[in-house]
Parts: sequence; structure tokens; C-alpha cells
Amino acid sequence: MGKLGISIYPERSTFEKDKAYLDLAHKYGFKRVFTSLLQITEDKDKVLADFKKVVDYANSLDMEVMVDINPALFEQLGISYDDLSFFHEMGAHGVRLDIGFTGQEEAKMTRNPYGIKIEINMSTGTSYVDNIMSYSPNTDNLLGSHNFYPHRYSGLSYDHFVFCSEKFRKYNINTMAFVNSHDATFGPWPTQDGLCSLEDHRELEIATQVKHLMLTGLIDDVSVANAYASEAELKAMAEAFNAEYPSIKVDVAEDITEDERVVLFDNLHSYRGDRSEYILRSTMTRIYYKDRPFPAHNTRDMSKGDVLIDNVGYGQYKGETQIALKDMKNDGRVNVVGRISADELFLLDFLKPWSSFKLVENKK
Repeated sequence: MGKLGISIYPERSTFEKDKAYLDLAHKYGFKRVFTSLLQITEDKDKVLADFKKVVDYANSLDMEVMVDINPALFEQLGISYDDLSFFHEMGAHGVRLDIGFTGQEEAKMTRNPYGIKIEINMSTGTSYVDNIMSYSPNTDNLLGSHNFYPHRYSGLSYDHFVFCSEKFRKYNINTMAFVNSHDATFGPWPTQDGLCSLEDHRELEIATQVKHLMLTGLIDDVSVANAYASEAELKAMAEAFNAEYPSIKVDVAEDITEDERVVLFDNLHSYRGDRSEYILRSTMTRIYYKDRPFPAHNTRDMSKGDVLIDNVGYGQYKGETQIALKDMKNDGRVNVVGRISADELFLLDFLKPWSSFKLVENKK
């Protein structure tokens, strides 16, 4: 089972605020906590004390804290890759290497006596993970996570995200990506255009970002990168992440009938496997509701993303639900009852034949 996570930045906030946020995330079943040690400017002991306090509290909630570090930090703190006792004393579940070593060190780190997890950067697109694997690491202690990007337009492209993620998937290594909260106000750096792994996610609702990552089949865990996400966002993330089936938002037509609402929103839809390039068909609704009238209305021409129900003019197809995948002429036998909401239209490309999904009304 995948896990949800949050991020905290103790040096940019207060223990009380972090504690309240950890409590809130815990309430919604979040298990992972990402934090960063890349910004240390003060002395080691003070930083360790501040971090340890918040790490101890997260541990008391049975949450797992990953600490972001890089090789320069090892030098600054006077620690070495073959002695991870510093992180063990801190109570960390694992360390994330923002910048890696040569592969041999990472493999050795996975065999530390404390069982500390080693999380490596998934976003480089190099043979980094193959190189580590060639030194036979303990893969139970090896995880991958994508970077996050505070600078607008600097996030990963979808194609690069897939390319990088597949390198980890082939070794069955746990993968994680970050999503952006719109209510959060800070991350590890002063620049703040939101914080996410995929550039396409920057402006999307947090639930939509999560749905997309889940539908790719490439990501196990999802963490919100910036702090502090609102309770509504954490709840929406948890619902999207734990949903039995993906859901897609629909903007309903003004003249939608009560029967049509029932067809769309009270059913689990199944994408019929003998697929057409014009329509995604959910055929069972015509069987369930064969006795309802479905009179013709709103029979305009159709464009990609329109949600359709065949009307009485279509004989045995009456009551079948469809989603338009291309522009089509309407001869009067199809009711246009809504549209996939603009921000989730792209999710249609991720629904697979024979998969099941739900439609939910977009409450504006």
C-alpha cells in the first residue's frame, strides 16, 4: 500500500505550528514526513536539537521522517556515508540524497546497521539507479523520490517523468512524487511559485494532481511539498489517494434531468473494452435504466470531453453513457448532459479499457 506524506521545514516555522500540522496530517492517515537539512547555517547541535524535537513528535504519531541531505552537508556536519549514527540519533526513518555519490556509497549506505532508508533522486534521467543496483544494495532500504521545483516552468515534463519513473519501476523500488498545495505559503527556499514535481500540476487542484499520479501507475507514494496545506486539501488528497476507483469531475448541463443525474453520478462506470476512437462507452446504464424515458434535449454537436446519454431516439442504446473523445455531429439522438471539467479533461487519456471509474459533479 502506498503512503501519503507532508513536508515540514522546522527552521522556517515554529514547533507549535509543525506539531499542529503533523496532528492534522495524522488525522487523515498521512504516514510520511519530508524535511530538509540543506539549509543549515547555524551550529550543528542547535539544529539537531530543533529537528530532533519535531522528529520525535512525528515518530510518536507513527510517522516516518525522511531528511533531505547532500554530500556537502556530510562534510559540514562532520559525518560520513559509512556512519549514519547521526541520523539514527535524530530519529530519522531515512535520508534522501539530494545529490548522489558514485553508486558504490549509496549501495553501502543501504546496508547500515540501523535499517535507515536511503532515498535517491528519481528526476535526473541518468543511469544512476542502474549504477547503484550494480553494487548490490539492500533494496528493502532503497527508495526513490522525484525532485520538486519552486521556480515556475522548471518542473518535470510528463515524458521525462515517465522515463525516469520507469527506471525505478523495473527494479520494483518504491517511488514518490510531490504535489503542490495552493494554501501553503512556504517551502525550503525563498522562491515560491508553488512546489511540485510535474510542471503540469502547478495550477491544478491538489486532488487532480493526486489522481493523475495514481492513474500513471508509476508512483507509490504522494507527498505535498510545501507547507502548510489546508485541512480541506489534506482531506481531498486522502480521498483521491484512497479511492477504490478514480473519479472525474463533470460540469453538468443546465437542463440535465433527474434521471440523467442518477445515470451519471449514482453508478460505477466501466470503460467498455472494444474501444472506439470517438467515444468512451459505459454501457451498463442502458440496462439498469431501460424503463426510463430519456427524452431528447440539448442535442447539439459534440466535442471532446462532452458527457453524453443516448436518448429515446437510439432504440436499444437509450440510457447508455458515453464520453466524447473527438468532435462528432449529433443527429438528434444523443443528449449532451455535461462536460468533463477543463482541468481534468487530460485524465481521459489515462483511463484504460475495461477499467472502472466514477463521475462526480463539479461543485463550483
